[in-house]
Amino acid sequence: MESNELDAIDLQLLDSLQRDASLSNVALAEKVNVSPPTCLRRVKRLIEGGWVERQVAVLSTDRLAATLGHGLTALVEVSLDKQGSEHLDAFEARAVAHDAVQQCWRVSPGPDFMLVVQARDMPHYLAISQTLFTQDANVRNVKAFFSTKRAKFTTTWPVLG
Repeated sequence: MESNELDAIDLQLLDSLQRDASLSNVALAEKVNVSPPTCLRRVKRLIEGGWVERQVAVLSTDRLAATLGHGLTALVEVSLDKQGSEHLDAFEARAVAHDAVQQCWRVSPGPDFMLVVQARDMPHYLAISQTLFTQDANVRNVKAFFSTKRAKFTTTWPVLG
């Protein structure tokens, strides 16, 4: 099988892994109806082929809020003054290097970037914005929207149709 081809079992494995990467190899094999050695070999191939970027733990924002405070999620539109590729690349590098930026999307049309920024509170957001959006960052316009409720959050892709 070529490295860019996926069959039905591969898709089932990817679906299962993205929903719960903590499953043991035996449990995963049972779930997709293959032998444990076959499962292990296929998962290894999927990881080595780049189909799985990384395995992480998704933390509970509700549980963290009790310890760290409720936090502030901002969805931020950023338009640059100059849009040459070197300017877009420079701002993108600046944004992805900042720990508070959870997501950075280059978009079109409209603003040049959409960011998802997580801050402890409004003073922390102000500090983040001063770091990311100052004059030397080539930023023309910033429009921030602050989340009042997260209705849905998922990391899964609908790979099974």
